[in-house]
Amino acid sequence: MPAPSGFSYEARNDGTVVITHRDRKATTLRGDRAARFVAEAEAGDAQAVMARWTGAYKFGNERMARNHPRNQSR
Repeated sequence: MPAPSGFSYEARNDGTVVITHRDRKATTLRGDRAARFVAEAEAGDAQAVMARWTGAYKFGNERMARNHPRNQSR
């Protein structure tokens, strides 16, 4: 699975954080959640952190798709 890419975030003066994916708004964080997100994004891999916080990390169908007959040769 390739690494997440295309995410960016903007921390605003009022404490709000807006996370975008490919220039489209993915989510808005406020208050304590915004502060925790910024601390985590600055400490680690920001792209992976943003993917996890927006829910675009794993959708749960990876195993089912891998086991589908048309994907057996891959």
